[in-house]
Amino acid sequence: MQLFYNPHISETTDSFTFDKDESRHIVKVLRKNMGDTLHITNGKGWLFSAEITRDAIKKCEAKITAKELQKPLNYNLHLAVAPTKMNDRFEWFLEKATEIGITTITPIICDHSERHVIKYDRYEKIVQSAMKQSLNCYMPTLNEAIPFSEFIRQPFTGQLFIAHCEDQIKKPLKHEINSGAPITILIGPEGDFSVKEIETAIKNKFIPVTLGETRLRTETAAIVACHSVAFVNETL
Repeated sequence: MQLFYNPHISETTDSFTFDKDESRHIVKVLRKNMGDTLHITNGKGWLFSAEITRDAIKKCEAKITAKELQKPLNYNLHLAVAPTKMNDRFEWFLEKATEIGITTITPIICDHSERHVIKYDRYEKIVQSAMKQSLNCYMPTLNEAIPFSEFIRQPFTGQLFIAHCEDQIKKPLKHEINSGAPITILIGPEGDFSVKEIETAIKNKFIPVTLGETRLRTETAAIVACHSVAFVNETL
């Protein structure tokens, strides 16, 4: 099944028109014709079946024939991750985290960050593409980049963790995760969080954790954290 994304469709929508780019892709590339069925999500959990009623390259139209609300993740994971110096590494993280399962992603700018500007529109497209590829009907929330000092002052609920490399007592993340609990995890830049940032996080009730015995790159650490939460919450 190939999944399309259209954020403007709702459960009350009867028919709609694809934009020019998607219309061309459907008709010219995929060679879909009138009467063919497409599957679309609005990123809010709904999976729609739609029948093509007009197969024009510049204006493909379809009518909804069936709809179903998919089950959401049985957990809520918010990863706050410092953007990597090499942009493609952060993009890799966005893609894989979306495939594994994540609720919210916030790029945080830290004291040791080497990248302070992100390409939000490009990042959002990567998340959309990964959602469609993995046949997921829930679009993770991608926030704009925010300084660590501002992020840490927000109100938080659930379990709070910070993964860092400083020599101090840290608990293994996989042993601390409570199934079904909302979780926020902080992942620092290549140069790690500063001592001040770690102290600030701990004062704000973030628990220091380790992700394993080896030192991990930022994007690897984020994926390990994401997978650990998904694994603990896995249902058979």
